[in-house]
Amino acid sequence: MNLLEGKKGIIFGALDDKSIAWKVAEKCVAHGAKITLTNAPVALRFGTIKTLGEQLNAEIIPADATSLEDLENLLSKSMEILGGKVDFILHSIGMSVNVRKKREYTDIKYEWMQKTFDISAISFHKLMQTALKMDAVNEWGSVLALTYIAAQRTFPDYNEMAESKALLESFARSFGYHFGEQKKVRVNTISQSPTMTTAGSGVKGFDEFFGYADRMSPLGNAPAEACADYCVTMFSDLTRYVTMQNLYHDGGFSTMGMSAKVLEG
Repeated sequence: MNLLEGKKGIIFGALDDKSIAWKVAEKCVAHGAKITLTNAPVALRFGTIKTLGEQLNAEIIPADATSLEDLENLLSKSMEILGGKVDFILHSIGMSVNVRKKREYTDIKYEWMQKTFDISAISFHKLMQTALKMDAVNEWGSVLALTYIAAQRTFPDYNEMAESKALLESFARSFGYHFGEQKKVRVNTISQSPTMTTAGSGVKGFDEFFGYADRMSPLGNAPAEACADYCVTMFSDLTRYVTMQNLYHDGGFSTMGMSAKVLEG
């Protein structure tokens, strides 16, 4: 369909072929876009993003999303490589040291919590602020971040990532106003089903919850490939007037109270 024909974009967070960002990158290029890929230097060493870059003919630019200097370099290099301002950006970044180190929510290490917020949420504000100052996004461009329903509801083992996602969604609304007023750029978050990614599967009890969410959702859990399709529509001109929204892409989970499948066990 070539929904993104002639458009240019930056994809954050592709680590391996289980990553949602990986699928988004593939779909964007399939729809005619030219992109650059970025991830933290440490992730580049452990992931297989080089393979994706070769597959999509996309340059990989290492960047620590918490560093303003790295973000400036990423945006300027991307504009140089792609031949002008970008039309879309995907922020697909999330990391909690407390989760990785299996610290309970009621016994949290606060310096790790601050790091979680900086990486998983504040980096989104830093990215948009830098892009606005550099005038790096074309009018009617689209900025997206991936989030999760734990921003609104309690999932005990999701730890402080829940607050991180709530902050991320708030930044989309607040910065979305300014980006829209000043540059006609739209900003949204997509609240995705639990997905079998490398990061997601590291959360305690993930397999059990994945099955529960699948039974609760009338359409079942939305796979990463379907999320990538949704991102493409949000990057396209078909959604020009959608901004400052948190959009659920979860097979109906977010609206459910109880499901017969869950009751039946």
